[in-house]
Amino acid sequence: MEITNAAYALLSAGFGAGLVTFGAGVGIGKIASSAMEGIARQPEATAKIQTAMIIAAALIEGIALFCAVICFMLSAKV
Repeated sequence: MEITNAAYALLSAGFGAGLVTFGAGVGIGKIASSAMEGIARQPEATAKIQTAMIIAAALIEGIALFCAVICFMLSAKV
């Protein structure tokens, strides 16, 4: 059985999308962890910390979605 370049491209796109998902999950988890620590130390700053956390999580999620779309677009070109 011969493995073609198209098969490698599809495998790479799937691997890339999985890697992006893993990275986004780790990043958002780290943000949430740090925000919870900050809120525990300074409860009066809860609103500011939550706002910053949500903005950062949204930016990470946007980048992850963009990268996943690029992976699937590259696999569709093959």
